[in-house]
Amino acid sequence: MSEVTVIGLGPMGSAMAETFLAAGHEVTVWNRTASKADPLVAKGATRAAGPATGELLVISQTAYQAMYESLGEARLDGKTLVNLSSGTPDELREAAGWVAERGGTLVTAGIMVPPPGIGQPGAYTFYSGPKEALDRYAGTLEALSEVTYVGEDPGLAMMYYQAQLLMFWSSLTSFMYAAALVGTAGVRPTAFAPLAQGLHGELAADGPMGYIRILSEELESGVYPGDENSLHMQAVGMGHVVETLRAAGLETTVPEALHRLFARADAEGHGHEGITAVVESIRKPE
Repeated sequence: MSEVTVIGLGPMGSAMAETFLAAGHEVTVWNRTASKADPLVAKGATRAAGPATGELLVISQTAYQAMYESLGEARLDGKTLVNLSSGTPDELREAAGWVAERGGTLVTAGIMVPPPGIGQPGAYTFYSGPKEALDRYAGTLEALSEVTYVGEDPGLAMMYYQAQLLMFWSSLTSFMYAAALVGTAGVRPTAFAPLAQGLHGELAADGPMGYIRILSEELESGVYPGDENSLHMQAVGMGHVVETLRAAGLETTVPEALHRLFARADAEGHGHEGITAVVESIRKPE
């Protein structure tokens, strides 16, 4: 088994360290608040004297600025840093240069499960950066999740990660709006949930409601058929949703934003096309 140092021992970093330990790896841990390492040391981890310890450093902090503050002016010669912190793609590209200036190699990453899901079936992580560096430690990182490499550009892992989070957050927020709406009629969220689960399953499937596949194909072709379900119809319908929410006494910030986007795309001449034509307005911000 290999050696790995985990930097950052919040809920995610601590879960990673525990998972590495359970897989039989030699784990060293470091945190700016040193006492956070105590539970892991009690389970068999080694407390690091400083953050730049070992050849493989797995970093789980709130943002990339924390990496700069933690490592300071430490040399990183021969070290591979795998950073799973949050940031923007441009920040990650800048960080790759910062690490390289200090002699190290940065592999950027975005893990797609909450702490309890680390090391469990179905967990996966996006990685980007030098593939040879990732390949060298893939066997160790597989203890955390499936290793999904998305490309050499250090910003790609975060772009994939944020694209997934965008769908995750917007889908859950839509469900909360929907549950609140039917809740005004006395419908319990748990009674409505099976319908929501069914809809999400259908969107991901290959049937007539398989819109993830349908939209993907239309996005690639640049053709958005609207003979049966025009964007204009969707814009009118979304307006009715907003009116219904208001009449029910609910707040409408997110639905109103969606209605404005649909109405703008309609006004820009895409009303006769299908809903996928909204992407043309997304690509041309006001």
